[in-house]
Amino acid sequence: MTSLFPDICVLVPSGVLHSHAVERIGEQFRLVRTERPDTALLAPEVVRSIRGVAAAMTPLDAAFIDSLPNLEIISYFGMGYEAVDARHAATRGIVVTNTPEVMNEEVADVAVGLLLSCVREFGPAEAWLRSGRWEREGNYPLSAATLRGRSIGIFGMGRIGTAIARRLAAFDVPIAYHNRSPNPAVPYAYHPSLMELAKAVDTLVCVAPGGPATEKAINAGVLEALGPDGVVVNVGRGSTIDEEALAAALHKGVIRGAALDVFADEPHVPSALLDAPNTVLLPHIASASQRTRRAVADLCVDNLVSWFGRGVPLTPVPEAAHLPARGDRVG
Repeated sequence: MTSLFPDICVLVPSGVLHSHAVERIGEQFRLVRTERPDTALLAPEVVRSIRGVAAAMTPLDAAFIDSLPNLEIISYFGMGYEAVDARHAATRGIVVTNTPEVMNEEVADVAVGLLLSCVREFGPAEAWLRSGRWEREGNYPLSAATLRGRSIGIFGMGRIGTAIARRLAAFDVPIAYHNRSPNPAVPYAYHPSLMELAKAVDTLVCVAPGGPATEKAINAGVLEALGPDGVVVNVGRGSTIDEEALAAALHKGVIRGAALDVFADEPHVPSALLDAPNTVLLPHIASASQRTRRAVADLCVDNLVSWFGRGVPLTPVPEAAHLPARGDRVG
């Protein structure tokens, strides 16, 4: 295959970027790799030659961004990009992109699966069967909870939240939500604060982005507002939940259960959560199908190809949306 951009250097500053993305970058660009985001690992002439960065699950702070004098674009693998100082990048005219849309449906599927597994106790019921207790002791005990009669609150009614709501609407349960502002594209009840939402529902599905504005937003007060039949599902960012408060609420029966795919300090999961009753805990797999991760990898690389080929990014993050097209730049 003939390389489209053999003279353009793209840095992959860690070993965690999807192999399909790395392979495509190597085919289309001059690929440079380091084990961590540290330009001291590279010769000065290589540092000056780097015009693109592609990364995943790797902090890219202002100092790293400033160490690349000719950087034009950071293509981040994944929907969440809080590890990138996108605001600082924008002040330097550097475009930051992420990979929305392609993982929406997969994550929404897992969110619904987590909720059903938690309220109907799929994990313990399977363990009952596998351990031979069904044969020895009879039927698994009736589940204390059900999806019937529940009211669902979605924290973060964006693309994924909307996909989750669409699925849950088919289960004939009432849906409400909290965002920073109302989403005019959805018909569900809006609550201007997370606490108001928690008071109105018994099931909270979190799809909110990470960052200071949402850190530990789901706290002891919010959990108490859900009530003793409350269930929390999180497929957004682990930082949005006060994990200590959640573990205490589960152990004390303040809420009924929790189903989590994300944690604050991955891959570490607090022992208090591991030991808590009625929890479903997954190792951040919501978008982790081969099909979806390959699509995310393709979009990550397609952003680079579009920027250097057509002068525009495909999916710029909001902080970069105002930046001019490549051909419109001066200097």
